Amino acid sequence: MKKLAVYPGTFDPFTIAHLEIVKRGLRIFDEIIIAVAPSQKKQPLFSLEERLAMIKKSVEDLDGVRVEALNGLLANYVKDKKGIAIIRGLRAVSDFEYEMQMAMMNRRLNAEIETVFLMPSEEYSFLTSTSVKEVASFGGPVKGLVPEVVEKALKKKFKVIK
Repeated sequence: MKKLAVYPGTFDPFTIAHLEIVKRGLRIFDEIIIAVAPSQKKQPLFSLEERLAMIKKSVEDLDGVRVEALNGLLANYVKDKKGIAIIRGLRAVSDFEYEMQMAMMNRRLNAEIETVFLMPSEEYSFLTSTSVKEVASFGGPVKGLVPEVVEKALKKKFKVIK
């Protein structure tokens, strides 16, 4: 039986750190679904369709990775997909409290699903989608922080000519 995990998030935008978490996850799981949330709380820079397209392009060379929209409760989604785990990235101790709360809630909703925390390399431990958007909004370089397709989309979104 294949071991499937779901990596949920808004991914606005998808960064190299996110990509690294997917690659690390593939060492543990046979298949990963990147589940892109529409995000009612946050006001995303990119539409759900744009995020899905950019992530699909970013992972097209990785076997065992699918990209889908996430609707509804994550625990139900993972169960429906016959997943065994939720992958979450941890950058710093400051992420832990929120992530622990979410993991405990997901466990309460479905005790059969584990949450697996993966950390990016030190070089990406500072990287957030928010910081990437801020740098890009001022015309700063994001090369090496996001996949090329995302870099181009950020430049277009902020109309940066370089």
